[in-house]
Amino acid sequence: MVSSSLFRSCFALVLSVSQVVLASAKVTVGADLLFEKYFHLIKGKRVGLVTNHSAVLSNGKHLVDVLFKQKDITLVALFGPEHGVRGDAPAGKKIEHGRDEKTGVPVYSLYGAVRKPTEEMLKDVDVLIFDIQDVGTRFYTYSTTLILAMEAAAERHIPYVVLDRPNPIGGLRVEGPIREDALKSFVGWLPVPIVHGLTVGELATLANEHGWLGGGLKADLTVVTMEGWKRTMWYDQTGLRWVKPSPNIASVRTTVVYPGTCLIEGTNVSEGRGTEKPFEYIGAPWIDGRKLVEELNSYRLRGVVFDPVRFVPKSIPGVVENPKYKDIPCNGVYLNITSRDSFESVKTGIYLLYSLQHLFPDRLAFRELQFDRLTGVKYVREMLKGGKKPEEIISRWRADVDQFLDSRKKALLYPE
Repeated sequence: MVSSSLFRSCFALVLSVSQVVLASAKVTVGADLLFEKYFHLIKGKRVGLVTNHSAVLSNGKHLVDVLFKQKDITLVALFGPEHGVRGDAPAGKKIEHGRDEKTGVPVYSLYGAVRKPTEEMLKDVDVLIFDIQDVGTRFYTYSTTLILAMEAAAERHIPYVVLDRPNPIGGLRVEGPIREDALKSFVGWLPVPIVHGLTVGELATLANEHGWLGGGLKADLTVVTMEGWKRTMWYDQTGLRWVKPSPNIASVRTTVVYPGTCLIEGTNVSEGRGTEKPFEYIGAPWIDGRKLVEELNSYRLRGVVFDPVRFVPKSIPGVVENPKYKDIPCNGVYLNITSRDSFESVKTGIYLLYSLQHLFPDRLAFRELQFDRLTGVKYVREMLKGGKKPEEIISRWRADVDQFLDSRKKALLYPE
């Protein structure tokens, strides 16, 4: 007899495979179109490139390597975000300046002592390019690097070119509170909801049009838009090969749950780093997994079923060095996504946090500043600790989301 949890897992797997098989779209990303149609933007120029390992062309080659071999340009500087230019540094690890091992081009870290390109770094740059795969979530640090690099280019009157890539979770979903000014940080630079439904090109356009660059500057911005991408698309419906944007975003499935379960980082509960399913496994040694599963499933949240799980976080070279509860068995839940189209990640994250607070009030602890920076507001934590119901918390940001949906319209570059 097949258990219900096994049946649900098999169903979800079949659904996921069928979605890939049914996908008939072929999206062409901005990096490919730079060479096919927009090479005039960089021809004869000294080029700086803000990038990482995700900047792969359709032929499988990395943008750095292809630009380096071009005779009509000179690649003079590389700028790396969190995880570095080649994407091999663990989350949160500070990265030093150096040279790219394959090309010898100078590499400047934007995830260490410096977060924004300096005048000295840009002194030989005629045009600055950005090409990094984002995940559509405000606290993913690549979007902060996008804006800070654009601001640096604007300050020095350097043209800024964004080579656009898909938002892996599509362009329709918008969820969560808008970041308050007092909580502006590297994991919350822009005043947008947690799930903003924009590509990096659209984020850059929005920031430029709304005066969100320092000093009200406006960049000389060009977005090389994709061909074939629609707002309804999940990444695995684009025809593009998946490249992990960062070590713990292992699959498209991870991007689906990440906006909600990453909030767990701001607590003393494991968000599953150091396991085979980061952000899908949630737990701690002191959690009664059976009770947590029972309560969460009682809410009948759309698109997800919670299954009990037991896991032991481990140090994984190049992925995570010291995860919470390293080498200690944890009990908790696995977020089994049954319908990603109806699943609401941030809402689910709030219900998860509410249940943890309700069931284990003496054990759950918030890392207050970190948590508030992730949510972008203080009221989520305060309402959770005050015993407020999830729907009361969620209703608090609905008007802000409606306002954002209206304000972002002029920045949208793609149809549904």
